[in-house]
Amino acid sequence: MKKLKMKIPVILPQVPDEKDACINRIIDKLSGREGIDSVHISDEKPDGIPQLCFHYDPDVISLDRVKSLAETTGAQITDKFGHRLIAVEGIRHTRHARTIEKAVKEVDGVLEVSASASGMVRVEFDKGITGFGAIKKKIEKQGLTIIEPSVDTETYLQKMEVSNGEEKSEDTQDKEENQHVGESEDHVHKDGEEHNHKEGESEAHAHGGIFGKNTELIFAIICGTLLGIGFGLSYVESIPDWVSLSLYVGAYFFGGYFTAKEAIQTVAKGGFEIDFLMLVAAIGAAALGEWAEGALLLFLFSLGHALEHYAMEKARKSIAALADLAPKTALLKKDGKTEEVGIEKLSIGDIIVVKPNSKISADGVVVNGKSSVNQAPITGESVPVDKIPVEDTSRDYSADDDIKDENRVFAGTINGNNTLEIKVIKEAKDSTLSRLVKLVNEAQTQKSPTQLLTDKFEKYFVPSVLILVGILLFAFLVIDEPFSASFYRAMAVLVAASPCALAISTPSAVLSGVARAARGGVLIKGGRPLEDLGVITALAFDKTGTLTEGKPKLTDVVPLGDIEENELLKIAVAVENLSDHPLAKAVVRDGKERLKGTDINDASDLEAVLGKGIKASLGKDKIYIGNLDLYEDLDEAKPSEEISNKVKELESDGNTTMLIRRNKEYIGIIALMDTPREAAKETLKKLKEIGIKRMIMLTGDNQKVADAVAKEIGLTDAWGSLLPEEKVDAIKELKEKESKVAMVGDGVNDAPAMANSTVGIAMGAAGSDVALETADVALMADKLETLPFAIGLSRKAKAIIKQNLWVSLGVVALLIPATILSWANIGIAVAFHEGSTLVVVANALRLLAYKKD
Repeated sequence: MKKLKMKIPVILPQVPDEKDACINRIIDKLSGREGIDSVHISDEKPDGIPQLCFHYDPDVISLDRVKSLAETTGAQITDKFGHRLIAVEGIRHTRHARTIEKAVKEVDGVLEVSASASGMVRVEFDKGITGFGAIKKKIEKQGLTIIEPSVDTETYLQKMEVSNGEEKSEDTQDKEENQHVGESEDHVHKDGEEHNHKEGESEAHAHGGIFGKNTELIFAIICGTLLGIGFGLSYVESIPDWVSLSLYVGAYFFGGYFTAKEAIQTVAKGGFEIDFLMLVAAIGAAALGEWAEGALLLFLFSLGHALEHYAMEKARKSIAALADLAPKTALLKKDGKTEEVGIEKLSIGDIIVVKPNSKISADGVVVNGKSSVNQAPITGESVPVDKIPVEDTSRDYSADDDIKDENRVFAGTINGNNTLEIKVIKEAKDSTLSRLVKLVNEAQTQKSPTQLLTDKFEKYFVPSVLILVGILLFAFLVIDEPFSASFYRAMAVLVAASPCALAISTPSAVLSGVARAARGGVLIKGGRPLEDLGVITALAFDKTGTLTEGKPKLTDVVPLGDIEENELLKIAVAVENLSDHPLAKAVVRDGKERLKGTDINDASDLEAVLGKGIKASLGKDKIYIGNLDLYEDLDEAKPSEEISNKVKELESDGNTTMLIRRNKEYIGIIALMDTPREAAKETLKKLKEIGIKRMIMLTGDNQKVADAVAKEIGLTDAWGSLLPEEKVDAIKELKEKESKVAMVGDGVNDAPAMANSTVGIAMGAAGSDVALETADVALMADKLETLPFAIGLSRKAKAIIKQNLWVSLGVVALLIPATILSWANIGIAVAFHEGSTLVVVANALRLLAYKKD
């Protein structure tokens, strides 16, 4: 049996990640085919890209045939299934979002729908049965306005549609027809935007109601006003009762309009939501002549809905603000002249001019000018970062992921006091900001485990309440009381049992948490990682580039004999200057820094001894620099035991050592080490303070180096000499002991270990497409100190979700027996009920104000 591994994007270019349902479809189609034993997702992710692994019998099926089958089946699935992320306006609250999900699922061919109260709808559909046009019509039929995406997102989505043969909406077809007649793609987008914006305005007005999107809030206020006036007039004897009754009826209309609309829509789909319970309770109160209590119920319920909408809108705007970070135009420099153009017209390699104190329009590298740039909008860094030009301004940097921070700039960041000229390395639709916005929007539609649990709870709870109410209606047959008393009690229980606060408790906290994290330079991809990050007890770290700087530094200069330290350094720098080895470059860089401009003679006649060191001439002297092995076979002038022990002592502390000899005399030792980040020790101390029990370093370096670094920065464990697959085994072992483990790395070579951890955390994700795509949590800045903020925020979010659940379920648990035993009437039930909803919403919004320590 042989194995073949193929990258998923090659087989299924449309699929967002390996968790998508299309992956299971291709596995089901190919598993069991003649010659193919099994198909599964590989643990390995080269460059962070997920792979499918095919186990096949070469005697039955050839390698080329397996490849061909995979590509053909992938193309069939791609042609058959479409994925869309749609921004809409008009979803008022979480329960409304669920109604939208049910409505869109009714479209033949729609397979999966997830809607967020913040206004994002994710749809997966069978393109052989339906197209986006039918889905769009269904969404608009629900009273929603589809917001025309920005140029970045629109281009991305259209590119997906065209490449996957998706049925196109009329708008897209019109645009493509225009393109055929010679108009540029960018020009078409711009026209499309203007047209749809105007159309959207009129639709928003129509869909939202006579007062636009604030109609529900205004209706609630009118309801409250009519209720207040009616209640006041009921105490004036000279005014007939019918006047107050008329005002109460008016309050019923304005307070119950949206409640009735949603209740009817839900019941028509065979479901019973909270809106239905409220409506029945209000009608019941009216039937008993308790018009004031029924109007109060509808007033507080509709006001609670409107405030939920406000809370979600506030969190949504916090996320939407990301998309507004990038300016819409750029100053393009061509043939010595500059002209203002739309960012969608920028191409890779273009040079743009960024004036002082203005926003940078595109991802790129600095080719002229020096300035400090405020990167907080993307990376969350509070201190501006100094930028200088790249060494080779003619080079194409568009495919590089390892551009130095001092050279790279991002769209949406803010230039300092000097003019910069920037070479564009990413088109607008592919910029880090654009990808960040897309991923955050996708995160909004991902439900957390707690939300899935509460949704399931409500599904069974609401029918149970209706059964209980039905039983209570006949209480007068068992106990001595009139039917009106039994009916009133049943209606009071109906109000008491409606879990309004429960519905909003988790999504409001998740959305606020994701929004706050994005503002702080941390991308959390939905509710699951947000909740999981809050309960982890162990953190596993990659060493190189995560806990350490990722580059060797000169740590020790040890003269032997009568030579001065500076003289020893001058000799080392002169000789190492001839070599292009990374260790040699580190010696030259740090040595020159220590010598501060001292004249250094030129060495010559460099000779490298592979894996051992180098030889060169400096003036009349022969200089040797290398490890102990270099001198074993050189000649009879071996280093003394004392010198050898000193070298080994330095190496035991994690250093890489170089012993220097001039002619026959050993004159000194220099030591280098991949030193820990400055912030590492303090960051790990903070993590310990917030309750992380175990912090483990996983590294391919030898155990001595691992132990030395661990001791210096305060890790609890250090596991050295690990191959990539052994890191995966280490994570699995940790999960068995600690249950919840996060893996922190760069998202590229650590991808397999990150994929096997509870939460994968990528550092320095800004500018790295792989890190952005593979991690559950991405720290946009290459700064370890952002980690306590991310974990602290998640813990706060988890605590708030728990508090909200206790409040919402606690109020229901208290009110149901209180109303059954007639200790509380409808008025008290309403006050507690809607009060708890307001408490839950306010509590969730506290996350938006969460501060870094």
